[in-house]
Amino acid sequence: MTDFNLQNPTQNINLSEIYKLRRAKLATYLSEKGLAAAVFIDNEEHRCPSLRYFTGHPSDAIFVINVDGKCILSPWDENLAKERAYVNKIEPFTRFERDNVKAISALLKLLKVPLSSKVEIPSSTTYPNFLHFVEGLSNYDILCREEGVEDFATALRAEKDEYELFCIKKAAAITDNLIDTIEAKILDGSIKTEMDAALLIERECRSHGCEGTGFETLAAGPARSFAIHCFPPYTSGDFPAEGLSILDFGVKYEGYTSDVTLTIAKGTLTEEQEAQLALVESAYNQALPLYQKDLPVKGPAIKVDKIFAKAKRFMPHSLGHGIGLEAHEAPGIRLKSAQEEVFKVGMVATLEPGLYDVKLGGCRLENDILITENGPEVLTHARIIRC
Repeated sequence: MTDFNLQNPTQNINLSEIYKLRRAKLATYLSEKGLAAAVFIDNEEHRCPSLRYFTGHPSDAIFVINVDGKCILSPWDENLAKERAYVNKIEPFTRFERDNVKAISALLKLLKVPLSSKVEIPSSTTYPNFLHFVEGLSNYDILCREEGVEDFATALRAEKDEYELFCIKKAAAITDNLIDTIEAKILDGSIKTEMDAALLIERECRSHGCEGTGFETLAAGPARSFAIHCFPPYTSGDFPAEGLSILDFGVKYEGYTSDVTLTIAKGTLTEEQEAQLALVESAYNQALPLYQKDLPVKGPAIKVDKIFAKAKRFMPHSLGHGIGLEAHEAPGIRLKSAQEEVFKVGMVATLEPGLYDVKLGGCRLENDILITENGPEVLTHARIIRC
């Protein structure tokens, strides 16, 4: 496809070069592991955001790369691929009778991958499908393993490059605009139901150039806010109502999502509800300075766990997670994270302490944090809204 430059306030971003650099890192990994090629598959059976990461193509395709960094994309939609993909060659999936094994076999031949060499397929491959691959690609040594190519790609995606940060910051700016709009409409009474809030987000994010929401919006009035992720995600019930309501949403810009949670406190709260709000705010403020490069990612989670334990409260979920092409990706900010796993410059992760009680309702405060050389940069500005 024709390349273009995406401009931000400080620099031009050449997307062809961005994708080439990502694939070069992948090719180096293949060389180090003695692999001749790797296969990535994105379809309805299993979504693979790494395919978009290495090619720019948004969905439904097979991507094969050899140890030299040369690659071919076999998309379900050839027209879409010609518009969006940055690859060496495109071979439509229809040419291979829409058969994964036939497509991969042909792509390996086109890339001149030596016979009997090691080729890794996705670790998410089911055992029956693995047997089909082994039989259909018998001229190659087919590998399907944990801690392989897919895990390498996931780790690579955790540290965002300049284009990813541009997209995430754009999503964050749109999110902040939405937060302000939501607050104004709550205060003037325009938002009356959970559905009003959710559909406002859906409409407004698309009007600002987003692909859509990053995940299904969660809007819960006081009767449902005790749930970490309310079910169903939203209803026609009153929002906000007297007490504590939660609104959890994200918007997706060029594939990259934001993720924030607002708590809306309406009316006169009980002492217990006020104490719950204060605990969550205190936990957030004390954990934020620990989002620093080279510090353990479990550090903020340990800090918050101690704060809540002192008040004899418990948070039933992790403190945060990475965001990017997925709403939940590396790193995981949780107590079980390995001590040697540390924050690195370029990571973007949520900070989201929360407390939940069937009688008091729920409270969560969540923002997106970028790890920089100079400390944490708060990208979004979710807050506790009082009305």
